[in-house]
Amino acid sequence: MSEIYKRNQGRMVRQVTCLAIWVVSFLAAWRFYETFLAEATFAEGASPWVGTSVRFGVPAAMFLAGLWFGYRLVNWPKFADFLISVEAELNKVSWPTWPELYRASIVVMFTIFFLVVLLFSYDLLWAWIFQSLKIA
Repeated sequence: MSEIYKRNQGRMVRQVTCLAIWVVSFLAAWRFYETFLAEATFAEGASPWVGTSVRFGVPAAMFLAGLWFGYRLVNWPKFADFLISVEAELNKVSWPTWPELYRASIVVMFTIFFLVVLLFSYDLLWAWIFQSLKIA
């Protein structure tokens, strides 16, 4: 049951997904170590159960469990088929060229700037109206 499901299909998206799960599991194990175990060993009256094997063993076990989970998840048939179909759809996308991306980014930034100025003007107008009517 440890064989790779549909080995050659959806390879890139499966590798990236697995790598992302591994990074998240590493960060979770590291954060667990930093938050709960590293501080507990240096605090006054630290609990004697926090020995070296617990301090490093629990985060290592969490990380290894994350490695196993990531590998198993991307080879689970239902999830693997989903990732295969995601890669197939991404291959159909027509990505913009750099000049098109640049022009579209300029349009978006101009639109956002225009909306900021417009909403700020409305805010000033309503503030002036409310102050004139002694409401605010």
